[in-house]
Amino acid sequence: MSTRRLTVAQALITFLTRQYSERDGRRQRLVNATWGIFGHGNVAGIGQALVQSSGDMRYLQGRNEQAMVHAAVGYARQSSRLSAHAVTTSIGPGATNLVTGAALATINRLPVLLLPGDTFATRPADPVLQQLEVPSAGDVSVNDALRPVSVYFDRVTRPEALVPAALAAMRVLSDPAQTGAVTLALPQDVQAEVYDWPEEFFAERVWRVRRQAPDPDELAEAVRLVRAAERPLLVAGGGVHYSAAEEALAALADATGIPVASTQAGKGSLPYDHPCDVGGIGHTGTATADELARTADLVIGVGTRWSDFSTASATLFANPAVRFLNINVTGFDAHKLAAHPLVADARTALEGLTAALTEGDGYRVAPGYATEYGEDKERWEYRVDAAFAADEDLVRPTQAQVLGVLDALVTGEDILINAAGSLPGDLHKLWRARSRDQYHIEYGYSCMGYEIPAALGVLLADPGRPVWALVGDGTYLMNPTEIVTGVQERLPLKVVILQNHGYASIGGLSESVGAERFGTAYRFRAADGTYTGAPLPVDLAANAASLGMRVIRAKTIRDLREALAEARAADSPTCVYVETETADTVSGVPPAQAWWDVPVAGTATRTAAVKAREEYDRHAAARRRHL
Repeated sequence: MSTRRLTVAQALITFLTRQYSERDGRRQRLVNATWGIFGHGNVAGIGQALVQSSGDMRYLQGRNEQAMVHAAVGYARQSSRLSAHAVTTSIGPGATNLVTGAALATINRLPVLLLPGDTFATRPADPVLQQLEVPSAGDVSVNDALRPVSVYFDRVTRPEALVPAALAAMRVLSDPAQTGAVTLALPQDVQAEVYDWPEEFFAERVWRVRRQAPDPDELAEAVRLVRAAERPLLVAGGGVHYSAAEEALAALADATGIPVASTQAGKGSLPYDHPCDVGGIGHTGTATADELARTADLVIGVGTRWSDFSTASATLFANPAVRFLNINVTGFDAHKLAAHPLVADARTALEGLTAALTEGDGYRVAPGYATEYGEDKERWEYRVDAAFAADEDLVRPTQAQVLGVLDALVTGEDILINAAGSLPGDLHKLWRARSRDQYHIEYGYSCMGYEIPAALGVLLADPGRPVWALVGDGTYLMNPTEIVTGVQERLPLKVVILQNHGYASIGGLSESVGAERFGTAYRFRAADGTYTGAPLPVDLAANAASLGMRVIRAKTIRDLREALAEARAADSPTCVYVETETADTVSGVPPAQAWWDVPVAGTATRTAAVKAREEYDRHAAARRRHL
């Protein structure tokens, strides 16, 4: 048997350069680059291997381990989960910094390969630097914190164990039903250990991404349910995008007239001006979609995992006779809400459903139903226009008015990235998605600090397109460091910083649940001990400039319009900074059209909390289990 003598780290990197995914005849590298920050736990192993294979495996230098995972997730999402990045760290804090990013990847079902260094397998010194000592277990390290947030975890304690571990990692990364964060923990001594590897280990492998066909009996029952429905509503989730099922969804909507709402991950499945698109659903949804949901007799979920925001914490689907039909590649999600499951690839299932529903006399919703939601949609668009409207000389615009200026500027080529704060709610209600991938909101984990590194990942996956990272001051302060990476890689990142001196989203939530905006403003401490003094003299624009970005400050709507246009045309990292109305003022965005369950204090002495509990009890009474 022919062999090749390499270290474990060299063998792993060589193996990764020979792995490909393929779907619909299109082939690409499965792991296309490796992000890394080096320390004693990976510099002599993975670090040396990356130097040795620099012509085959691209290396990207990160500044924060969590941010590197976010960048890899952004890349994977823009690549429709067909290509991924690896992330390598040292042991100790470098490894534990991966946990948040890993949780985000797994919750959003997006592939990323994590390669943290680990403590010595052979234990020549015990403990070593940064080792966690567990008196009751000698085989535990901090990397075990990654187990619950990884869909696959293995610790490679012997060279020969790399072979099955690496193959299993590729299987999971390319599996549309199982993918997420994959962790191969690599003890630092094993990384540098030499082994004679069979040449077959380095052969090119193609991992075909399956398009699972629907079971005929499940499909027949799905067709029966749709044909019997008088007020069906389809809810598009992220699985529509990952399956590239947008055209199949449009064909079904065109043929049947079934209205299509969308989750945060599914927005853009239909363009905003498609007659059947009724906007976002749930707590951050539109009045059009939520009213349809309340009266729907059949809800068709496509590629959604039905989070509490989408179901308004189990209060949205109020029709006593409502039934659910879930199309999903995972049986776990397909069975939620006691639904009839159609376990299949979204595109394949939608094509089969459309073909069956157009046979014979066909199926189409009643004209009155189509007129109803069409008129409701038109009324909602007037509310969007009102929220966006602003005088050109207005100083300190609302957040919605900033979005309105951007909305008037972009085309379907632009990509918007956001994850946390009040922006996801405003965007879900108001943004007019023009293309399948324009709307990139990470709301599975809603992780502050995701936007800037994720934008870098998107730019690496799809160079040449305008990519906007929209961040509030709270999110910016969490994780601005990857701006340096964007500057280093000469990526034309566009960052919009909205400065409102606090956590606007949580401030509003705090007020609604009786916590009186406590601890949510970025202000000096006042005499009474609360943070209600003057705003802090923090200059985020100067900070972004210090990290290498070109910064344009905008004071008025006219300034903002010119600044955004200049940033869009820029070929280098550019930041637009604008101060918006503070967290204490109304944004002009329509209020929540459905409830969200955030438990309120059961007893309190302050009036605000007592009133909030009364309101909570009123909404909570509407919760139901769909059986």
